[in-house]
Amino acid sequence: MNHADLKLFVEVAESGSFTKVAAARMTVQSHVSRQIGNLERECGGRLFRRTGRGVVLTELGEHIIARVRTWLADTDQLFREIRSTSTVPMGEVRLGILPSAAHPLLTTLFGRVREQYPLIRLNVREGQGGELDALLDAGLVDMAVLFRFHKPASAEERLLATGHTYLVARPGDTLTRAPSVDFARLQDLPLVLPRRPAHWRAILDETARSKGFALQAVIEADSLTAQKELAATQSVYAVLGPYSIMHELRQGSLQATRLVNPDLRRYVTLALPKSGVMTPACQAVSAMLQDIVAQWGGDLSPPDRAMGYTARHHRARSDSR
Repeated sequence: MNHADLKLFVEVAESGSFTKVAAARMTVQSHVSRQIGNLERECGGRLFRRTGRGVVLTELGEHIIARVRTWLADTDQLFREIRSTSTVPMGEVRLGILPSAAHPLLTTLFGRVREQYPLIRLNVREGQGGELDALLDAGLVDMAVLFRFHKPASAEERLLATGHTYLVARPGDTLTRAPSVDFARLQDLPLVLPRRPAHWRAILDETARSKGFALQAVIEADSLTAQKELAATQSVYAVLGPYSIMHELRQGSLQATRLVNPDLRRYVTLALPKSGVMTPACQAVSAMLQDIVAQWGGDLSPPDRAMGYTARHHRARSDSR
């Protein structure tokens, strides 16, 4: 007993003729009769009684036809729903992201995914750069938002945004009042730096060596929260990227100036699986992430919340003086 047999049963009952159904289906009457006979054996009794004008339902046929019509309607609706969602992205997307890049990018992404692709579930994991690279290589995340120190050159990474590097201190600090400061001014400054062998620490140390001095780390801490809190409350400086300090700059609990000569740029990339295999849901989330950053002018925050705030803040202070 299957969908086609029961649909044939209803057609014969409504037309009252094997011959008419056979003609409509462009087959022979004996084929229709044989299919109905097979169905009757499955049901355990006769469904039709022959008359001089064709066939009519037996008591058994009358008893089951209403339920068969309901079952066929429900089944047809199910198939329509399946077909309508067969091209709709769905399923879990595992996203790795750096804590400093998570907000407001992640919250915006979630809102848009929920609105446009309600069958997609986001599974977000925060971590540091090396950790996220390892998770991506192991297939434990489907994509990751990372900081790189060189522009991505492979097809597996898409450039999202570019950020500069800032010397960060507590409000009122004299050195960080200017819009920018030469990297050489870091010589002999008391710094809070990430612990070795962090990649970012290695870049800072190497840059200092190229300038002929060594950085003075009075305290080492991997935690961004700890670095920012120390810079805000103690007489030490932190060297941080823009996305980790936007909130504090707006609040006025930190003060920052852009480091130049050299301009230590960080490139925010969307790293994709090296296999190149992505589900429709992953493709949709990847495209949405890139669209959000593009709409924000190549930044990880909307224009009114981006690091342009720092430049405006410095101009405002200069004008007030």
